[in-house]
Amino acid sequence: MTLLLHTADWQIGRTYTRFAPEDSAALAEARIATVERLAERAAERRADAVLVAGDVFDAQAISPRTLRRLFNALAPYAGPWVMIPGNHDAALAEGVWAQARRLALLPPNLHLRLQPGIVELPALKLAVLAAPLTQRHTYDDATAWFDAAATPAGWLRVGLAHGAVQGLLPQDVDATNPIAPDRAARAHLDYLALGDWHGCKRIDARCWYAGTPEPERFKDNDPGHLLWVRLEAPGDVPQVEAEAIARHRWYERALALAVPSDVDAAIAQLDACGAGDVLALTLAGRVDLAAHQRLQRALQAAQARLRALVVDETDLRLAPTAEDIAALRADGYLGAVIAELRDAAPAQQRQAQDALALLAALLAEQRETAAAEARA
Repeated sequence: MTLLLHTADWQIGRTYTRFAPEDSAALAEARIATVERLAERAAERRADAVLVAGDVFDAQAISPRTLRRLFNALAPYAGPWVMIPGNHDAALAEGVWAQARRLALLPPNLHLRLQPGIVELPALKLAVLAAPLTQRHTYDDATAWFDAAATPAGWLRVGLAHGAVQGLLPQDVDATNPIAPDRAARAHLDYLALGDWHGCKRIDARCWYAGTPEPERFKDNDPGHLLWVRLEAPGDVPQVEAEAIARHRWYERALALAVPSDVDAAIAQLDACGAGDVLALTLAGRVDLAAHQRLQRALQAAQARLRALVVDETDLRLAPTAEDIAALRADGYLGAVIAELRDAAPAQQRQAQDALALLAALLAEQRETAAAEARA
């Protein structure tokens, strides 16, 4: 029995501009840490080889330090790594792979194919038909040559490619880098290891996408796995097992707030999130001043606890009640300002609401400070 670890789409060097700098740096670091964990799992389960189906890097311009750290992360697994470029790190003449070679970073157990060809692993009686991408976009099937490729008799025959299986992925998938949906059958492959689709996905019994091992976007397509592929003998149907490996979980939530129980539910959802979670939260509706203050406190606590939190409150409206205004206990000039903010014209309503919320928070803080001083 031969045990393979199939992975893809590491996207090392990816940046996260929508997050705060410290969160962006931590999310980028997690991608390398997950690769190290992949290597550890391959060593722990004594995998016979690791197949990496492209997009090791997210771009062609990667710093030497990041390159070194990535290849250092492979060290826990001393067996063969078989790796190809994808569309983000295509094998260009002066691209990221040329830089890695110039820096002499490629370990001796890495079988890197920058041109189409077969990687033979005689100790395993395994032939890997590799279809690297040599440019970002192609319109011909880079795996077509698999059908006629000769491999030693009695050996396992495995394909390794990066692209979009035609007709079986969602319609928004880029039509470039096409792969025939029946390639595994036509090429008599025991298994076809694919990259490009970032979720774990079965195409057929012999063809799978591993997906990215560390999520990097708010897309519910089952990312965050590696695949274990067991091959008993040539011609046998492989046994494929997905294992969760991601460090962070990404969630996208949209909540409509209208009554106090909606705010309670929103706060409960925030409280349920863990330290490794990345959350994009959209809030809409209307809340009174007291509910808004409770919600802001919960958001601030979650901001400190979660790995990353982005909040869109564009469509959340502050609708203070008469009781809210009375509770501020403001008179004179300050009372007049509050009344003006409350009754702002529609064109200035968003800014007025933000100002009223800030003013209410400052007044509440002053009252809390005065109460604390009185107790002291």
